[in-house]
Amino acid sequence: MFWLYSGFIAIILFLLALDLGVFHRQAHVISVREALGWSAFWILLGLLFSIIIYAGYENHWQGLGLTPDMMGSSPQMIEGVGTVYNDGSTATVKYLTGYLVEKSLSVDNIFVISMIFAFLAVPSIYQHRVLFWGILGALLMRGAMIAVGAAMIQQFTWIIYVFGGFLIVTGVKMLALRGHNTDPHANIIVRVTRRLFPITRQFHGQHFFVRAGTTESNEAPIPGSTNLRDEVVESAAPGKLLATPLFLGLIMVEFTDVIFAVDSIPAIFAITTDPFLVFTSNVFALLGLRSLYFALAGIFEKFRYLKVSLALVLMLVGVKMMTHSWLRELLGSNFNLYLLALVIMVLAGGVVVSVVASKPSASSV
Repeated sequence: MFWLYSGFIAIILFLLALDLGVFHRQAHVISVREALGWSAFWILLGLLFSIIIYAGYENHWQGLGLTPDMMGSSPQMIEGVGTVYNDGSTATVKYLTGYLVEKSLSVDNIFVISMIFAFLAVPSIYQHRVLFWGILGALLMRGAMIAVGAAMIQQFTWIIYVFGGFLIVTGVKMLALRGHNTDPHANIIVRVTRRLFPITRQFHGQHFFVRAGTTESNEAPIPGSTNLRDEVVESAAPGKLLATPLFLGLIMVEFTDVIFAVDSIPAIFAITTDPFLVFTSNVFALLGLRSLYFALAGIFEKFRYLKVSLALVLMLVGVKMMTHSWLRELLGSNFNLYLLALVIMVLAGGVVVSVVASKPSASSV
């Protein structure tokens, strides 16, 4: 399995290097058309990877499918192979379900990121750089969280029901809360970062750090951010390392992903406990988050019922996680396929209702 993970990570790093080093080497404002094109590319790549999943699990490359999966159907004994927990078809359904759930949950993350950029007045031309490094850090953190979660489930099977209950409670809270009223000024990460690093008043291009007295910026101070100005050391000694507001944005994006991962990691474990399926579906869902942000950030408010759909998805996978044994007996080996269909219906319903509700009524015209 080591070579399998190593090869997958190497391919992902190559794609990221190609993204930042070639296609986005020069900083520029990402248009909606460009964002939609890149979103389609990353989504297509994630869907095409399901072909690799099918071939790998069907032929058990590097032991794929031989890892115990508590969310699957009854394992099969295959002569010459051993106990098989996931074959090509079941692994593909779980991967696609996990990918869809993780991708949909990342939509709520997009709204919070747009709030962060608005709070810091991050110029559009530099937002892609923040998201690139933010998501790269998120991949590392989620990889660690998935490894810990998988080990906990294998060691303590009862934690499945804890995760399931947590998802249900989170979904109920999402339905009860109206909007996002978080004040970034009160964020503990913002306060700690300002204590650790003096933060410049201005942006300095794409730099996260600058040396005092060595770099000048032609950009205006951050509008309306008087608290940031209080943190600037105006008389900093030449050569002193100073953080820019762009670094503060990066830290806040990283922290936001950690918070959202608390929901999304248990959600994917409700679908499968196979570490490779969990990891790959998470990675491909995150890879398209940057382009999805530029495509949806400006129109997110139009999908006002999408949050309801996301809450229902969390509750749905939470119930599935807590009742997986009963569902397996009731619905048979295809119960994960039914879950995929339900998730698609719930998300599509949220989008359709949002679009219909946003249309002006005849009386208002």
